[in-house]
Amino acid sequence: MKVSEVLRQVRQVRIPKKGFPVEETIAKELLGSCDNRADVIKVDDSGFVSEEGTLYIAVVPKGLRARLDHQGLAFSSQDDWVSINSDVNQCLWLLSSKPYFLYTGFTQLIEHFLKKKVAGVLPWMQEMSFSVEKSTFDLFLTQYARLIRDFDREKYIREYARLGFTHIEVNALASSFPWEKGVPGEFYADFYTYCPALDQFVSSRLNQGIYPAEYLESNLKLLKDNARLALKYGLVPGLLCFEPRSVPETLLEKYPTLRGARVDHPFRSFKPRYNLSIAHPIVQKHYQELLIKLMKEVPELGFMTIWSNDSGAGFEHTKSLYVGRNGGAFLIREWKDDEAIAEVAAANIIRFFALLRDAGSRINPGFRIVTRLESFYGERDHLWPQLEERVDVEVNSLLVKGWESIYPHPRYSDVKVVGSAYQNTLMDKETGAMNELNSRNSRSYFYHAFGCHTNHEPLLGIPFPWLTFEKLQAFAEQGVRTLAHVGGIHPPDKVPYAVNQEIFRLFQLNPSLDIEEAVQKMALRYAGRANADDLVEGWRLVEQAIRAFIPLSIYSHYGVVWQRLFVRPLVPDIDRIPESERAYYESQMCTSIHNPNRVDLAQDVLFELVTKDYAHKAFLRIDANVWTPLESAISFFKEKKEEATSTGDQKAASVFEDQYFRARALKCLYTTLRNMAVWIYAVQEYQDAGDPSAGATARKLLDEMMEKEIRNCRELIELWNESPIEWMIISGTEETPFIHAANFAELLEKKITLMENHRKDEPSLDPDYMFRLADNPY
Repeated sequence: MKVSEVLRQVRQVRIPKKGFPVEETIAKELLGSCDNRADVIKVDDSGFVSEEGTLYIAVVPKGLRARLDHQGLAFSSQDDWVSINSDVNQCLWLLSSKPYFLYTGFTQLIEHFLKKKVAGVLPWMQEMSFSVEKSTFDLFLTQYARLIRDFDREKYIREYARLGFTHIEVNALASSFPWEKGVPGEFYADFYTYCPALDQFVSSRLNQGIYPAEYLESNLKLLKDNARLALKYGLVPGLLCFEPRSVPETLLEKYPTLRGARVDHPFRSFKPRYNLSIAHPIVQKHYQELLIKLMKEVPELGFMTIWSNDSGAGFEHTKSLYVGRNGGAFLIREWKDDEAIAEVAAANIIRFFALLRDAGSRINPGFRIVTRLESFYGERDHLWPQLEERVDVEVNSLLVKGWESIYPHPRYSDVKVVGSAYQNTLMDKETGAMNELNSRNSRSYFYHAFGCHTNHEPLLGIPFPWLTFEKLQAFAEQGVRTLAHVGGIHPPDKVPYAVNQEIFRLFQLNPSLDIEEAVQKMALRYAGRANADDLVEGWRLVEQAIRAFIPLSIYSHYGVVWQRLFVRPLVPDIDRIPESERAYYESQMCTSIHNPNRVDLAQDVLFELVTKDYAHKAFLRIDANVWTPLESAISFFKEKKEEATSTGDQKAASVFEDQYFRARALKCLYTTLRNMAVWIYAVQEYQDAGDPSAGATARKLLDEMMEKEIRNCRELIELWNESPIEWMIISGTEETPFIHAANFAELLEKKITLMENHRKDEPSLDPDYMFRLADNPY
């Protein structure tokens, strides 16, 4: 008998009386998928008795597990498992050790077992590879791409549960823009759109009335709805906040002695922004009240991730504050040396984390605090021994201080990478530090990224299954059980063939996964037996190109959007274009009016993003190694799509068409990034040239680059107009500095016009651009 036939014979579904929402969710979905009108009954532990025609769906606590052991059901000795079983009475059991693994098991049942014979697939018992897969900085659900058009939040959250994730963040602003007020010409207020702080959802007695009630209510409503959906599918909802974040000056005018650290960036911000001094007991009570008030609204919140020392947040007297160590009056007196300040600052950080952990634990006893260590490089030696008891860290590496990178690019050993899919290994030494924290009940969530963020933003659905697998395999080999995936997953209704995240699902259910077999089976499911090998070959070509690409600072991370690289003209002297003609992209660019990045792609504020030598190395390697496999993939996908269409194989035609347009989009992205590297090298080389021939060579490089970029813009416009798939993140409302909108093709046309009008200008950079002053009296 097939599994589907047994399910149709189910007369009663039993779930625990004191259970979890996900059990009822599955019961309803399962009966609906089988067209079965059986009753769903809630029972206590004594009701879990094997009976013919009964299906049990349950998260199994220790008490129930002991009872089920006596009925002959086998369980894993591990803490994290899911199982599907059929006993001698043809009674079905869908069980898991944790609520967040139950839905994963359910989808395995309905996607893979229904058409198979019971004896061939059941019993099925699977130990999970990772006890925690935590989503962090989710672009689409909570962060700056939450404006993506036609976004179905429930499908998206359901997909997390299907894949085998465990924890998701749920706090997001309901509006397109934050309440933070800016100053003309600066770029700072927009940074408050992501990782919203606690005071964006509830108020305390201290800050009552500072934010409009309707603003807080709409944000809280969205948070609660996200949390409800997380719980519906068994996931643990939590928070990701920049804290301690700055507060409106009106609050500090009322309570001037509570002024804490200046936390803004003096280049990007045109007014100082201060937070509250968390060394003050009143401020500590304020934060306790905020969190407890929020958790009374959503008691199931399981964690709060705190990022800091950026985007308007920071801890007093820490070294990485943009204006240097500073803070309120209460932490340490003046004229202390750096080491003494670092020790006190670290103690203040830990005290704040413990304060929030303990406040959250009043509502949810298992509540955890999670933070990043990079920003605390000046305090790390003092922080590390104090990380304990549900104060966790999420990291790219436990072995470094700050933003240092020690991991090599998978192809170029002289290039160090951090955080993206290119960081596909894990050193043995990481486990020693991880085990030390584990011994103190402090977890290490290791970062990985198989989506677009840190890899190919703003493109959707770019496949790199082998890179994805290699990082997961490295985690498993080193005994890493707790992960943090950065940037969110691909929305399932926009990316029907989300290859990388499918690899994660398969690995989560099987740590001994054979990657070649897994990729082949996935291709078989997507394209059918006749076309599976070809689909795998196409993926290999795309990944070969990805592995051959060389990262280019923030531009390979988020800067294509934030710095408007797709739509800004790459001409020899950007400064020659009148500001009024540049306004179409500069008005949406993450930059202040005096940021040299407006005219020099190598710079951002006082950072040198890409050196001349690195840019030279980058475009030479891209030209030598990227285009052959990527263009082969594009041609191959197109050819296979046409063949499948001609034979009437619509299933195969659809997947080949999808991959064809995504590969074309990737080539456009890589072309613009490559051309930016040429621009950085050639403009500087032209200015540095000591003889006419060197200048002529640089000029020729620029001319060739501009011709390529104009063609690339036309390719992007064609892709925009012709593609039947969603290959790029696009806002459903308005354009912001973090997301493009429906006017994308129009902006590309403007870029083409400006490039054609200014392509013959002489290359030039003004090293004193940042010192320019409107209405200069001198």
